[in-house]
Amino acid sequence: MRLLLIRHGQTIDNVRGALGTAIPGPGLTALGRTQASAVPAALTGERIDAIAVSTMQRTHETAAPLAAERGLVPVEHPGLREITAGDLEQRTDHEAVSTYLGTLMGWWHDLSGRMPGGESGEEFFARYDGVIRELAAAHPDGTVAVFSHGAAIRTWASWSSSNLDADFSRSHGLENTGIVVLEGSPPEGWLATTWQGEPLGGEALDDAAAPDPTGEPLGH
Repeated sequence: MRLLLIRHGQTIDNVRGALGTAIPGPGLTALGRTQASAVPAALTGERIDAIAVSTMQRTHETAAPLAAERGLVPVEHPGLREITAGDLEQRTDHEAVSTYLGTLMGWWHDLSGRMPGGESGEEFFARYDGVIRELAAAHPDGTVAVFSHGAAIRTWASWSSSNLDADFSRSHGLENTGIVVLEGSPPEGWLATTWQGEPLGGEALDDAAAPDPTGEPLGH
């Protein structure tokens, strides 16, 4: 199948640089709504069989223009929500952001690591991977547009794709309404084919020129 993992449009938390992961969270800003309205054009030519959204308001609002154009009804999946910030919720300081990012990167070595007051890597991957498996079972030969969140997409896609690794995850961010495309299936594995419009292949791991956004929030 083909997965189009789409980060939501801008929210006030993005503007503030806040770790905002509580459900349902804020809706889109005016810029975020403009970004969402551009998604259908960005996916012109893509066959889309289904649209999935998280329990967070911003994914519903971002998916709406595409759903209206394609005549599809988005289906909500709780497992697609953002990686919970726990005790770091709504903080904007460097220490909190570094702790959040450091916890995510630590999952490459130990999935039992837990976000302070939040979920572990095992819990995150179980619930996110569970949704992807459901979508793959329902649309094994189709294309599904998954509207989710910056940290969740970046972490799951990098971890799940055979051609990506920790260094790629660390050095490649995901902007609002950025799209990551994966092809494959749960039993066969996944291959990332594009990251925010950048074609990927066997050389993806050799891209040393990418900017390092580790000092910035992952998005939410």
